[in-house]
Amino acid sequence: QVQLVESGGGLVEAGGSLRLTCQSSPSITNVYAMAWYRQASGKQRELVARVHVSGGTYYADSVKGRFTISRDSAKNTVYLQMNSLKTEDTAVYYCKADRVGQGYWGQGIQVTVSS
Repeated sequence: QVQLVESGGGLVEAGGSLRLTCQSSPSITNVYAMAWYRQASGKQRELVARVHVSGGTYYADSVKGRFTISRDSAKNTVYLQMNSLKTEDTAVYYCKADRVGQGYWGQGIQVTVSS
């Protein structure tokens, strides 16, 4: 049962922009934070950005000033606006929803930035 669905990935030239969308199933309740992670080929999965239900956000140093995470609770959706993309941003991006004692992952979506 797919509960988190990512969209918006693809191929973009360096310097370009993409917006990722993660649609969460309404069955996932009491979520206190949603996040985007990424995993480049041959590397470990890393946290990119996170938004708490309070509105607080966290960004990895590598994306600060370029990426923006936002959440529309009414639509059970979280977004990742990615600007000034670099080749090193190339990775599979995963959405995650956290609630107490449990986390849900999306299937991932490829983002490729060409030079």
